[in-house]
Amino acid sequence: MKALSDIRVASLLALALLIGGGLALPDWALFLMTIGLAKALVSLGIVVQMRAGLVSFGQGLFFCIGAYVAGLMANFAGLTDIFVLTGISVMACLAIGGIFGPLLANYRGIFFAMLSLSLSMILYGILSKMNSLGGTDGLNVAAPTFAGYAPEGRALSLSLYLYTSFIVVAIGAILRTGFDSQHGLVSLAVRSNELRVEYLGASVRRTNAINYVISAMLGGIGGVITGLAIGHVDPEYAYWTTSGEFVFVAILAGYLSIPAVFAASIILELVRSFSNLYFPNTWQMVLGVFLLVIILTLPNGLGSLFHRRREGGS
Repeated sequence: MKALSDIRVASLLALALLIGGGLALPDWALFLMTIGLAKALVSLGIVVQMRAGLVSFGQGLFFCIGAYVAGLMANFAGLTDIFVLTGISVMACLAIGGIFGPLLANYRGIFFAMLSLSLSMILYGILSKMNSLGGTDGLNVAAPTFAGYAPEGRALSLSLYLYTSFIVVAIGAILRTGFDSQHGLVSLAVRSNELRVEYLGASVRRTNAINYVISAMLGGIGGVITGLAIGHVDPEYAYWTTSGEFVFVAILAGYLSIPAVFAASIILELVRSFSNLYFPNTWQMVLGVFLLVIILTLPNGLGSLFHRRREGGS
């Protein structure tokens, strides 16, 4: 009970901080924060799998599915309500994840990583050849509405940011509770020793399949928000470099802390934005050096800092 109470308090404080900060941020920072938080949700899906010892290099698959489903529904079905679009996209990713999850749950290491990547690249190839969906140029996405409210300009950016903040806090609280649940602890046990987990009566395959489906839904939510925030979707959402960015954030954050994932994603967006501004030809090198320093100084990622603080306070 105390743990649940602590999660509620932490969630309310995080939400208040996000809302207060958003009201004070300029437009460019508001957009950057929205994208950073949205992509952090996608990377959080990888972290869910990392807790069981797996790393997906194909998270762009669900990021792209979520974005395209929202775009198609908004443009061709006239559905612009962000709550409806998010729900439909999550259901689509849940269905796809439910199909491929049990299959990929049989694989480990590089085989799991490459198979997940191949699925993402197959979607990239299909979308690139579909001229009806814009081909490699993609398609523009109509601005979202919020339960009948149709904001414009800064009001639209702020509404999307606030929506993202509520989603982030809610998912963070749910996952924190889930990580402390039986399934979450079994995932950590799978990472340490699969054979012992099987001897104890738990199913490693089932655990990995559930984690994959959770990851799929998180990827879809991040894709919806990103597509609506940018106002454009294209096949690059499923390209391997996009998935690589999500892996970058997951490694930077580590698997020990949920807030670290959001911090790492925002740091990535800030470093990329300012590096691209001041070092337009070498910003990738700046990111590489930054990641190398983190790996050398914090092998378990930024999350190890949060984890130590949490253990010290308990």
